[in-house]
Amino acid sequence: MAFVSQSHRAPPSLPPASDPALPLRKISFAALGTQCGVQFAAPAGDRQAHEFERAAVDWVKGFEAKYSRFREDSLISRINAAAGREWIAVDAEMEVLLKLCDTLHFMTQGILDPTTLPLLKLWDYRTKPPSLPADREIATARELVGWKKVQRKPGQIFLPQAGMALDFGGFGKEYAVDFVAQLALDRGIGCALVDFGHDLRALGTPPGRPAWHIGLEDPRRPGSTDGSMGVSGKGVASSGDYLRSFVVEGKRYGHIIDPRTGWPVANGCLQATVIASSCLQAGVLSTTAFVLGLTKGVEFIQSVPGAEGLLINHNSRAQTRGFYHYVASS
Repeated sequence: MAFVSQSHRAPPSLPPASDPALPLRKISFAALGTQCGVQFAAPAGDRQAHEFERAAVDWVKGFEAKYSRFREDSLISRINAAAGREWIAVDAEMEVLLKLCDTLHFMTQGILDPTTLPLLKLWDYRTKPPSLPADREIATARELVGWKKVQRKPGQIFLPQAGMALDFGGFGKEYAVDFVAQLALDRGIGCALVDFGHDLRALGTPPGRPAWHIGLEDPRRPGSTDGSMGVSGKGVASSGDYLRSFVVEGKRYGHIIDPRTGWPVANGCLQATVIASSCLQAGVLSTTAFVLGLTKGVEFIQSVPGAEGLLINHNSRAQTRGFYHYVASS
């Protein structure tokens, strides 16, 4: 979240620009609960470009229809509705995503848990008027959370307790960004910026420019930027709770829940931004770093080869050793 995508200005150390004669095409559509956009360079009237545009939109729409918890007829909703009752058949694509859940849960030491939905519903920041859940409600919801509780066998999945529920919101959008970037590469398009709700994947460079220029939103002044980055061949993601939150008795509660405690994160961190090899990796690292806080968050990002990050709270910021290589202006 919280990025402004542009296509100019970047540090001179980044790769040379793509052919400046190529026009920059743009598509935009609503999906995955946000605005999705793709900019890419291709000759006018290029058949591969038209095929890519159609394939990108169709794939994202299909992905949302299958995995959105907000769609009653989605596979995720059918799995959740059957919790505590029966096994549900899953296909090869879903098996891949479930194995990805295994990896992400292990990698983040349980911070990214696809079964956190009961807690997310309990702490819904959109509830009017806002109120705090009772301790017993939190305890009850926590009993329904735990990725290791999920039962699986080839081609099937079972949530053993009624009320358990899956939600791929912690990584689904970032996964989709990377998939669409691969669709572009498969069609010979090596210059593209895929931007789904400001989760990004940059391929190559924009025509006539040395890198894609990404403006970073200032979490202390939402709507304004504070510095920028030049990115090529990387994924970028940012996590923060300064826009989605509620206030009770003068205390603010954000929408990012730590499944280990059952409570919204309250460590003072406002935003975590990560640049990594893929959008999926950047998103998972940024969310985990946000939950861990400035010091441990930076250490966690630095433990992943090639990843760089910046964390901001009200009074200070912390960044990995190599983050400055991407800074284009301040």
